[in-house]
Amino acid sequence: MNKEIKIEICLDSVESVIIAERAGADRVELCSDLFEGGLTPTVGTFLLAKEKTDIPVNVMIRPRGGDFCYSDLEFEVMMREARFFKEHGADALVFGVLTPDGEIDEERTKRLIDIARPLPVTFHRAFDMTRDAFRSLDKLISLGVDRVLTSGLEPTVLEGEDTLRALVERAGERMVVMPGSGINERNFNKIKNLIGAKEYHMGLSSSIPSKMSFHPGHVYMGGLLRQNEFSISRVGEERIRSVVSMK
Repeated sequence: MNKEIKIEICLDSVESVIIAERAGADRVELCSDLFEGGLTPTVGTFLLAKEKTDIPVNVMIRPRGGDFCYSDLEFEVMMREARFFKEHGADALVFGVLTPDGEIDEERTKRLIDIARPLPVTFHRAFDMTRDAFRSLDKLISLGVDRVLTSGLEPTVLEGEDTLRALVERAGERMVVMPGSGINERNFNKIKNLIGAKEYHMGLSSSIPSKMSFHPGHVYMGGLLRQNEFSISRVGEERIRSVVSMK
């Protein structure tokens, strides 16, 4: 096992944080609403996760789904949440802010970094919505960002492998380039050997049945595009163990 390689698991519940720690993950990225790609977690989820586990918890700061170009009020929400989670024990903060023309919003990114310090910061996959991967990387390095989560400006890591390999080389020791999107226990070993990064981000979810025995079939809590309300998402413990064994 290569102890230098770190596995980060993206998840959205206290139960999943406990499972990830038990399975040997190095840290978690705690969110809510993974259906939207991950939003800011609830206060209760974060505080209880910190109380029940010792695994490092990186906290997503994202006020809504959709794009990463935020109104002044949305950005104020982000700054307030960043301060709260820092003050209450987050191990790192995760965020991403873009300009309307698809560039890194350097001014707002710097403001969030200043709030976060001395905590490390990760710029998330908003990076993959920028115009130029290498120009964006250089901007993040100049701002002092510690880590960028990216699929190489492609839908999945395997599709972006050439760009990711080049980003890892370009960043060197100045910043961690962390591949994420579409990595699982079936392709991790291949991806690790192709890209050569030191950290990897993945979901590795599974489903467990709801405890409800009564299933009304005509009432739904979401819109037309919805998940099964009698199946609950959790990280898959054996899936994490499988990946950790390949480090």
